[in-house]
Amino acid sequence: MNILVLVKQVPDSEALVQVKGEGSGVEVEDRYTLNFFDSLAVEEALQIKEQTGAGTVTVLSLGGQKAIEALRTAIAMGAAEAVLLEDPAFENGDEYATAKALAAAAKGMEWDMILCGKEAFDDSSGIVGPLLAEFLGIPLVTTVVKLDFISEEQAVVVEREIEGGKEVIKAPLPVLLSAQKGLNEPRVASVMGVMKAMQTEIKKLDLAAVGLSQSEVGKAGSKEEILRYHRPPERPPVTMIQGEATEVVRQVVALLKDEAKIL
Repeated sequence: MNILVLVKQVPDSEALVQVKGEGSGVEVEDRYTLNFFDSLAVEEALQIKEQTGAGTVTVLSLGGQKAIEALRTAIAMGAAEAVLLEDPAFENGDEYATAKALAAAAKGMEWDMILCGKEAFDDSSGIVGPLLAEFLGIPLVTTVVKLDFISEEQAVVVEREIEGGKEVIKAPLPVLLSAQKGLNEPRVASVMGVMKAMQTEIKKLDLAAVGLSQSEVGKAGSKEEILRYHRPPERPPVTMIQGEATEVVRQVVALLKDEAKIL
């Protein structure tokens, strides 16, 4: 069982993000980490490999030097190989252009299953995985919270979250699955794993290696364009009310009526 896992390096949840004065972009504090949902995908791939006793887990990412940190984190967890799509032509692409580049790279690799996180923490679009499945022409199941691999049938039975409940789906390989919180608990890398990750060579692929043109990737190959970033509106000051219950209720009613204008 060869499994390909898509990973992304994203800003830490506590990193400071500021919109530039003219709204042309954002400035992010230099605190990055492996995308949480992608770590679930890596863990699930490792568990399947351990269950089957054979195969390889390969992690794939698109980006610059920062992306290498995510790849090494996955290797430290137990992934065997890592591939990075790195080329100036890939930069500033939207989800469509990103998925197209990842699909081109995936077509040149051996895999039976692709796993990814349900979304990336930084943009939360959740469409790179579905677009990748479309480009590759394989089945897709999103927001998976339970996965069982049936080796004799070369298929998976998955449980996924839906509005108001869950549903169970059976799909043949090859298939792309996106991981949702609750699928597993990602392991903590061992010291030996970290040492291995630092020594493992990261294979790099440029535009020519994936067989695409500059018009198909990056900003040129994107279907959407970000025109401007806006700061979120500032929250109004909080009013703290103290005292006996009856007095607190009286003040709350007065504030809702006179200031909030909702009564």
